[in-house]
Amino acid sequence: MNKLLSALLLCLASSAGAAEFKQLLPAESSVTFAYKQMGVPMEGRFGKFNAQLSFDPAKLTTAQARLDIALASLDTGVAEADQEAAGKLWFNTAAFPTASFVSSGIKALGGNRYEASGKLTLKGRTLDIVTPVTFSTNGAKGAFDGAFSIRRLDYKIGEGEWADVSAVANEVQIKFHLVVTATPGKK
Repeated sequence: MNKLLSALLLCLASSAGAAEFKQLLPAESSVTFAYKQMGVPMEGRFGKFNAQLSFDPAKLTTAQARLDIALASLDTGVAEADQEAAGKLWFNTAAFPTASFVSSGIKALGGNRYEASGKLTLKGRTLDIVTPVTFSTNGAKGAFDGAFSIRRLDYKIGEGEWADVSAVANEVQIKFHLVVTATPGKK
């Protein structure tokens, strides 16, 4: 029985390492955010984003990821708020249409948990971030799930009258669910 279990685990491990996850499925993926306005929890999402990645759980040293988010695709559920957020005091989408995360490394934490580090560029400012990520597979599909927080004022989001964090909290949580497909690995 132990030999059978060992053989099964070896097959699972080698099949997980035999594929490289590269192609984002945007229709099955999401990038959302949560914050507080006047103490009330609020949520929203970004409707347009793209990812270029290369991830093989067996070859973490070669893993790469870049996520680009079209800031004008922000959806708070209120058209007036979306227009305000696109303006110069918030995202200034005319000058800075895209937010980007570019990975610099990924570290295995055990099981299907990882820690991704990289740089987030938002409104012309680039800062280091580290985020926990889980990765799960279902056949030829994989899913990356994670969340991290930023301080909006570090990126000059909500300037002028909006810099008062009693109206809109400084902390914003970003959540992502990125569904990807695998290509057969090279042996």
